[in-house]
Amino acid sequence: MEAILRARAEGQPVKVRGTGHSFTDAACTDGVMISLDRCDGIVSVDPGGGTVTVQAGITLRALNGFLARHALAMSNLGDIAYQSVAGATQTATHGTGLRFGNLSTQIRRVRLVDGCGTIHELSADHDPEAFQAARAGLGALGVVTEVTIDVEPAFDLLAVEEPRDLDDLLPRLDELAEAEEHFEFYWLPHTPRTLTKRNVRTREPRSTRSVWKSFRNEVLLANAAIGALCRIGRARPSLIPALNARFAAEFGRTRVIDRSDRVFTSPRYLRFAEMEYAIPRAAATEALQRLRRMIDETGLRVSLPVEVRFVAADDIFLSPSYERQTCYIAVHMYRGTDYRPYFSQVERIMLPLGGRPHWGKLHGLRADVLSGLYPAWDRFLAVRDRLDPDRTFANAYLDRVLGP
Repeated sequence: MEAILRARAEGQPVKVRGTGHSFTDAACTDGVMISLDRCDGIVSVDPGGGTVTVQAGITLRALNGFLARHALAMSNLGDIAYQSVAGATQTATHGTGLRFGNLSTQIRRVRLVDGCGTIHELSADHDPEAFQAARAGLGALGVVTEVTIDVEPAFDLLAVEEPRDLDDLLPRLDELAEAEEHFEFYWLPHTPRTLTKRNVRTREPRSTRSVWKSFRNEVLLANAAIGALCRIGRARPSLIPALNARFAAEFGRTRVIDRSDRVFTSPRYLRFAEMEYAIPRAAATEALQRLRRMIDETGLRVSLPVEVRFVAADDIFLSPSYERQTCYIAVHMYRGTDYRPYFSQVERIMLPLGGRPHWGKLHGLRADVLSGLYPAWDRFLAVRDRLDPDRTFANAYLDRVLGP
């Protein structure tokens, strides 16, 4: 409150940063920047009520460790755990599974300091309109300082990874997305190969990889080896199809049973640019066919995989999954490579299919286009006008995506 009131008196804008995972300039400012790195504690835990209340700067990794020590877990997670809870939920970060919403849907209460320095306690029972805006507020409504999150008794997951050809997979997308608790896959451009991953809850004894196999799969293959191939491809783009084919040949079947958060998340050391679009689930096959055809016809050379995940519909105003089951398609380009030609072509494919960009990833849309993609757009802006009437939290990013 003091920081916001002081900044207002000085005519300075305010932004809050998380861990810096976002690919956008959402947290950038030429005014006052607030870090919540030391606002990272556990406020309370209620196993009987199935909730935990945390300060907003705690990382998902630290939260997962705390929950495991108390025999609790989050129902679903994305594939990394470096983000702060506030940063992940403000941008509607997600995992995969049609029975599960994004991480913001797991929030039951938000404590927020608005643009006038006033504290708000938001929930479905207390100012529900602001609550539905603030669960994925893009940092536009205030400083989230505390959240209460749904949790459940700890559980283990059986994870099965196995390669399949894309042409064999596409006709079964609906079936697999509906049948599996958590289903996703990676397609490696310039090859027919995908690597699928299925996670399902189990009571079987844990069966984890050896230390060597974990290091080989998660560090050497998933990070170091593909990083080396990407560096070669960046220097010699014409080699990328052959390099991808060589890497795809390493895809194999693995079966692991472990604690849920250890299965959901994995280490990421590779540096890249990323764009991700949320499209109606029914458009998934068509989008992937168009994407593959575009890469073949344009001559683009793409060294990193396309990631495909599925998420349940929700009622959060600026969630990309608002009121529809969603397929997320993420594209990547290795650092130091111009991503714009590839990403602009992908955007041209996704927009006619009803695509909505992930708020934490790169995209080229402005408020005039984005406003037509979200049925609750005006409701969000009304909450923004109420909580930040003087645009204390404005910056160039919010001016672009929400308007001044």
